[in-house]
Amino acid sequence: MFERNPFNEHAAANDPSPEVPTRALQRERTVPIPETLTPVPGYPQKLCVFKIAASRFWQVRCWMGGRTYRRSTQSQSLRMAQSFARQFYEQLMAQQYSAAPGQGQLFPKRARRGAGALTEPAAQETPSASPSKPGVTFGALASQVLANELARSQRGEYALGSYQVLRNRLDAHILPRWGNQPPSNINFLALMEFTHFLSKTFSTTTISQYMVAVRKVLSYAVAIGELDKLPEFPKIKIVTTPRGAFTPSEYWKIIRTARRLRGQQYPATADEIRANYKIRVAEQRMPPDMAHAIAFMLNSFIRPSDLKTLKHRHVEIVRANNTYLRLTLPETKSHGRPIVTLQPAVRCYQQICKQQAITGHGGADDYLFLPALQDRNYAHWVLNFHFNWILAQTGLKMGPHGQPRSLYSLRHSSITFRLLYGQGIDLLTLARNARTSVEVINTHYASTVTGEQNIALLQSRRTRVGV
Repeated sequence: MFERNPFNEHAAANDPSPEVPTRALQRERTVPIPETLTPVPGYPQKLCVFKIAASRFWQVRCWMGGRTYRRSTQSQSLRMAQSFARQFYEQLMAQQYSAAPGQGQLFPKRARRGAGALTEPAAQETPSASPSKPGVTFGALASQVLANELARSQRGEYALGSYQVLRNRLDAHILPRWGNQPPSNINFLALMEFTHFLSKTFSTTTISQYMVAVRKVLSYAVAIGELDKLPEFPKIKIVTTPRGAFTPSEYWKIIRTARRLRGQQYPATADEIRANYKIRVAEQRMPPDMAHAIAFMLNSFIRPSDLKTLKHRHVEIVRANNTYLRLTLPETKSHGRPIVTLQPAVRCYQQICKQQAITGHGGADDYLFLPALQDRNYAHWVLNFHFNWILAQTGLKMGPHGQPRSLYSLRHSSITFRLLYGQGIDLLTLARNARTSVEVINTHYASTVTGEQNIALLQSRRTRVGV
C-alpha cells in the first residue's frame, strides 16, 4: 500500500522526494535519453539530435573546437530537427573558418551553451571591404562571401534557394579541404585533384556547381586584393541527363494505382516506416490527396515544391472563351507571373474542394494538399514518399534510359505533352507560363521529344492549291 507524501499530499509520482537531491534530478532531466540519440545522415557522428526529459523538443549537440555545443531545435519533428542540426553544424563551421589560425577565439561568446540559436554567419554585420588581418584563410573569405550573398537574398537580388545551395556546397567538401589554407594555395593542380575526387561520386553538373562556388570565393579574394589573379580552372564538359517523363499510358497507370491504393497501409511495419522514411503512423496510409496532386501537377505545369505552398487563395477559376485556373503562386526561381492551367485542372480542383468541405477545410488560407499538416516541408516529404510507393507498385521508377523518376517527372511530362499535343504552341508562351526559360525547355524538356512521337507531322503533306 502506497504511503502519502507527508510533504505534499498532491505530489505527482515523478515529483522529487526528500531522499533524492533535487539537483541530481534536474541533471537527469537534461541528460540525453539514450534510445533517442540519432545521427544526422551525411554529417559527422559528432553531430546528433536527441531528446531529454525536460523538454518535448528535439535537441542538437556537436563537438567542435574542443567543446560541445547544444541547442534546442524548437521542433517535435525528427526531420525538421535534423534540418536544424545541419544548419547548426554549418554555422559552427563558418565561425571556425572565419578566424585565421592563432587569431583569437574560435567561436564568439554568443555561441555558448544555452545562448539560443546561432545566426547566419556574419549576417548581422557589414563585411569589411577587405580583411584587415594578414594571412587570411579561404574559409574566412568564404564566410564573407556567404554574408554578402545572404544580404543580396534579403534585398531580393539573389534567390534564397541559391544561397542555401552555395552554403551546402562550401560546407560539404570545399571548406573541409581548403578552409584553413590561404587562397594562393588553390592552383590548377589543386582544382584538378578536387575534380577527380568529386568525379567518384557526382555528375558533371554537380562538379561544375562546386567549381562555381570555388570561383566565387576566389573572385572575391581578387576583388579585395588578397589574390593577384584567378587560377586556371579545369574545363568540365556538362552532360545533361533530363528527368524521365511519363507517356500518356504510364500516366493513366499511375493515376489508377493511386486511386486503388487510397487508404491502404504501406507494406511495412509502422516502426520500419518511421525508422527508414521518417513518416509518422498517421501518414502511413495512402492519402486521397495523392491522386489529386498527380492530376493537378500534370495539368498545371507547377513544380513539386509548389504543392506544399499552394493555398485556395492562390487559385481562381476563370470561365470565358476558355475555362481554366489562374494560379497566383509565390515567386519561385525569380519567376512571379501567374500560371494558367489546362481545363482538366478545373475539374480536379472542384473535386479537391468537395472533399475538403467534408473534412472542414477549404478556406482561403487552407492548403490544397494535405491541409491538416502544418509542417509543409513534412507534407512535401509525405507526398514524395507515397508517390515513390506508387512508382514501385507500377514498376515505373526508372525511365527507359535509366533515369530515376520522381514527382518532378510529372512537371516534365506536363511540358512535354504540350510540346507533343499542343496545336501550334510556341516555346516562349510555354516557358513563361511554366515559369522557366526557353533554353531550359529546349535543353531539358524538348530533349526527350523524338521524331516518332510527332510522326503525323513528319509524314504530313501540304495541300495542293488549285490553279
